Amino acid sequence: MTGHRKYIWEDSDWPSLRYDAARVIGPLTEVADRHGRLLGRLSDADPDVREQAGLAALTTDVVKTSEIEGELLDAASVRSSLARRLGVDIGAAVPSDRHVDGVVEMILDATVHYGRPMTADRLFGWHAGLFPTGYSGISRLTIGAWRSDSDGPMQVVSGAYGRQKVHFEAPPAARLDAEMQRFLDWFNNDTGEPALVKAALAHLRFVTIHPFDDGNGRIARALGDLWLARADRSPQRFYSLSAQIQRERNDYYTILERTQKSTLDVTAWLLWFLGALERAIAHADTTIDAVLVKAQFWRRWGSVPMNARQTTMLNRLLDGFTGKLTTHKWAVITKTSQDTALRDINELVELKMLRRSESGGRNTSYELVDSATRHSKPTTGGHRSDRPLPADDIDQELGAGA
Repeated sequence: MTGHRKYIWEDSDWPSLRYDAARVIGPLTEVADRHGRLLGRLSDADPDVREQAGLAALTTDVVKTSEIEGELLDAASVRSSLARRLGVDIGAAVPSDRHVDGVVEMILDATVHYGRPMTADRLFGWHAGLFPTGYSGISRLTIGAWRSDSDGPMQVVSGAYGRQKVHFEAPPAARLDAEMQRFLDWFNNDTGEPALVKAALAHLRFVTIHPFDDGNGRIARALGDLWLARADRSPQRFYSLSAQIQRERNDYYTILERTQKSTLDVTAWLLWFLGALERAIAHADTTIDAVLVKAQFWRRWGSVPMNARQTTMLNRLLDGFTGKLTTHKWAVITKTSQDTALRDINELVELKMLRRSESGGRNTSYELVDSATRHSKPTTGGHRSDRPLPADDIDQELGAGA
């Protein structure tokens, strides 16, 4: 071991990371069990329901992997971009932009084409997609090549200018060709680790090498996603690890920094990663609940004649809606008059699909009536429940609505 070294990449045995397999086997089993139960919930679901559940998870993944780095993407735009590329029908599409499309293409390439070898050119393509203008803010980036360190060493810092704290310093640029070739050889070959462990190690190794000027965290998470897809032997996933990392963002950065400044024994990192993965899968039950409720809603109401505005707004409510739905919001979103919006809403109220909210306020607002507890269609005059659909959790995950 190198004397007086500060970071793990300075160790003479780097990158020979090691871990306590006996401590890891338990969490691996728990993740597999939790994942099996999640898949079991969807085993009898219609293919379109599974498509929508996968789309919801991918949308969350794209939005949250960017949010971790402080970049906020529009969830509806992300969802539309994903749906177009996957051929999933979501009704009216929302325009996307180059920044959204770049992240979407990276995540899809990692998950859909998980069996392809990883190459430097593939990584360069991902990086170019994340930064289509060649800039991060006002800083020009090196695209299609590893960083050059022309402005000094690559450091991860926080704090105000002049009082910055250095959390990590990456290997010098002169080492990157050798470091990345060694990484890619390890990544593409069978090195004996379980696939989930390899996902965690790939994430750690890449973000430690930090080969690009910017975007290293997002690419590291995409590389982890690729190995998660290999673990599942499927491009379709119903949970988002990036969303869980965002929920535990401070812990994520803390364990990364501690690991990068510790020994080559990375057991603590693996335990945190696998724990976050299990929590991500557990949290996916919320998304699955919403997708199943939406599918049940349209099985009941899909044959009822309604206009495109009504269909669009019902889907917005089912996907999660920020704030209260008023005639003004309906008119703005559907680009129609308030009179037409009120007529649209009243028709749905008469059908017992919407109800007037009892939450109060100066303006009348509306919410979905829960079709899951209603045992007859409105034309029969049978029993119904006025309990609104639980959209809040999905709204928080996707940031959808208006």
